[in-house]
Amino acid sequence: MENLTMEKVVNYAKNYGFIFQGSEIYGGLSNSWDYGPLGTMLKENIRNFWKQKFITENKLNYGLDAAIIMNPNVWIASGHVASFADPLIDCKKCKARHRADHLISEFTKGKETADGWSNEKIEKYITDNKVVCPTCKKSDFTPVRKFNLLFETKIGVVDESKSTVYLRGETAQGIFVNFKNVERAMRAKIPFGICQTGKAFRNEVTPGNFIFRTREFEQMELEFFCKPGTDLEWFKYWKDYCINFLYLIGLDKEKLRFRDHTKEELSFYSKATTDIEYLYPMGWGELWGIADRTDYDLTVHEKHSRKDLHYLDPETHEKYLPYVVEPSIGLDRLFLAVICNAYNEETLDNGDTRELLKINYNLAPYKINVLPLIKKLHNEKAEELFNMLSKKFPISYDESGSIGKRYRRADAIGTPFCITVDDETLNNNTVTIRNRDTTKQDIVNIDDIISYIEEQICV
Repeated sequence: MENLTMEKVVNYAKNYGFIFQGSEIYGGLSNSWDYGPLGTMLKENIRNFWKQKFITENKLNYGLDAAIIMNPNVWIASGHVASFADPLIDCKKCKARHRADHLISEFTKGKETADGWSNEKIEKYITDNKVVCPTCKKSDFTPVRKFNLLFETKIGVVDESKSTVYLRGETAQGIFVNFKNVERAMRAKIPFGICQTGKAFRNEVTPGNFIFRTREFEQMELEFFCKPGTDLEWFKYWKDYCINFLYLIGLDKEKLRFRDHTKEELSFYSKATTDIEYLYPMGWGELWGIADRTDYDLTVHEKHSRKDLHYLDPETHEKYLPYVVEPSIGLDRLFLAVICNAYNEETLDNGDTRELLKINYNLAPYKINVLPLIKKLHNEKAEELFNMLSKKFPISYDESGSIGKRYRRADAIGTPFCITVDDETLNNNTVTIRNRDTTKQDIVNIDDIISYIEEQICV
């Protein structure tokens, strides 16, 4: 939908039960969001679709579910304790706090991101280009300082003996420390990947734009282990694989683009990094990061743990630390992209406007909405149909209001098919199945409904 605003998305998500403000009856908590009934279903469908394409249908990859709270030495070894930080800057005039790199990105409309820049380079750019505070429009800032993003907590029974641990800032480290476990248990041979979905936590300086940047979020990550020298080939493979996944899930091609990191932006250990960006209502934003991390992660964990993490090639007997290609996507950001991409308002032939969530059938929270045309006449048969179909599909039931209004409600939440039970159902064992996108209606025998629906939603 053209000119879709974030305010429109937030209101839509709340009104239809996708996302609510966290702790709303207590005034909420800044940038905290709860997924409602439909949001929970949609989020699970997106997660399962990713797992299907990256694990079930890909013979190279395995799944993992590592702990959220890990030995703190994991985060020391990975560098998160010492350097997992955002560049923080304050406006001297209005006291507003900002991420300095975001100021530069917004000022240049995304042409510069300040990724990998030193504090001194960031400060010089802001001063030389007279970058202003978005709040008061003045250009008078404090020096840049680093702000660590890890959330600290304590474990233990007695205060004196409690130890500091961290909520994980990413899911990747749980994969790296389990590399040898998975290799051994699954008799895995290089190349292979380990996939994981789960919550991560970052004490963001400036969270915002609804669920685009939050302190509590969910990642879907793959760490793909390969032989050194083959890593750039696999980097290209996963780069193509990821963009094709987004096309398959239904995102418009013209709203997606690659942004390759320059040499100045690359992390010191990375040979190549690219972001897949999506055109959100607030502008282009990072959706999926794909990085060639070389052997950095296994190297630092081998050094700090003093455990041998080398791989022994069973055919050549060569021993080496694998290189890693990492495609990492935020589930919440993908959820937001799916909603923004699918939401439409259409003017019908009679002049009415319908809200339409034109979403991939596989992602739709409900696949079918069963509608008795007249409650007192058709309710019993409709409930019988609901009980039969609910064993195969996520399904809803609506008997309130005119049939037209019920169609509109189903369209607004993305339900692909409405099945109407009427007199023909009682007399001829047939139902009317209406398609969400085309509004076309087909007469289908009850015995053929399941095969009819499965043909439509199969990917």
